[in-house]
Amino acid sequence: MEEKNESNYDKKKILIVDDEKPIVDILTYNLQKEGYETVEAYDGEEAINYALTQKPDLILLDIMLPKVDGLTVCKRIRHTLSNVPILILSAKDEEIDKILGLELGADDYITKPFSVRELVARVKANLRKSEVIQENNQIDNADDKKTNKIKVGELELDLDKFEVKARGDVIDLTLREFEVLKYLAGQPGQVVTRETLLEKVWGYEYYGDIRTVDVTVRRIREKIEKDTSNPKILITKRGVGYYITAK
Repeated sequence: MEEKNESNYDKKKILIVDDEKPIVDILTYNLQKEGYETVEAYDGEEAINYALTQKPDLILLDIMLPKVDGLTVCKRIRHTLSNVPILILSAKDEEIDKILGLELGADDYITKPFSVRELVARVKANLRKSEVIQENNQIDNADDKKTNKIKVGELELDLDKFEVKARGDVIDLTLREFEVLKYLAGQPGQVVTRETLLEKVWGYEYYGDIRTVDVTVRRIREKIEKDTSNPKILITKRGVGYYITAK
């Protein structure tokens, strides 16, 4: 009866953006084999156009693109489509570009050369979270009494709806930013090291990429703090890591 698994994703549309046709062909073949619909773009202009007209459920975005570079594409798409997961594809020597991609609102990045199995797993995970958000946004407020929430000081996280409120205002976070905040809010007042956040939120292959954590925390602060120069919710323990104030 429960024929969910892969068929759950049959109608999900993925926009693949890369100027290297062999990479696009490999991704298209493997994603279609998993039951996804795919749209392909080979330059930045096409990417922006397809993102806005095709309304994909997820975007795989290369950084090095003709006409309009991937970082600019990310920024423009994120400005219009705030919730679509964007996964950056980048070469190992493009560290600065990966960091900039996160600053511009990308949810995740995958380093080339990548394992197709790992990429498909990341796609599924991000689509799953996005799907939960969309479903729960349609739930009537009458069902709200059973929601799974974390309340810490001025911060409230609804884990069922993937929704965050600061001082009562709904905050628009990417899925990765939500996961960081969720992990910290789950243990208020406890300092969590950058290495632990990398391991628990990003996964083992990000180990050592400390700036990824710092960039993500900075973006979260810009959204939840009244004054980022004097944060009251998400606090830095210099030289160690971060914590959420318990009061």
